[in-house]
Amino acid sequence: MNIPSTDRIERQVQLKAPRSRVWQALADAESFGAWFGVKLQGQRFVAGEYTRGNLTYPGYEDLVLEALVERIEPERYFSFRWHPYAIDREHDYADEPTTLVEFMLEDHAGGTLLRVVESGFDQIPVARRHEAYRMNSGGWEEQMHNIRRYVDTQ
Repeated sequence: MNIPSTDRIERQVQLKAPRSRVWQALADAESFGAWFGVKLQGQRFVAGEYTRGNLTYPGYEDLVLEALVERIEPERYFSFRWHPYAIDREHDYADEPTTLVEFMLEDHAGGTLLRVVESGFDQIPVARRHEAYRMNSGGWEEQMHNIRRYVDTQ
């Protein structure tokens, strides 16, 4: 019996765009913000540095996405750490563990295969672990559609 993991979310999407275009959508902070739904104008993703921006989803514009960029391997791999589903305005997430979000690109017939893996949910406090996993799981489904729309129109 194959028991699904509760520690990691894995999604993938086949994009009809060259790897260079997909990479630009991921690794350029302003482009990332455009499809992901966060204001990152004037920012850059730099390994070892934080990137912060307000969400652009209606009703959540006062919330700030904060991500610590881990690794950047041009046109192949991009990763960052963040606090998953950190939307409770009254909660301080600073002392909680983060999850690792990894984007991996591969050439694929007629375009690029983009895989995203978010791992580390088993370390999130029990009181919010299930909801963070559930919401981010659905969120990654939506984000795969968002990046497809974004690269298809560029």
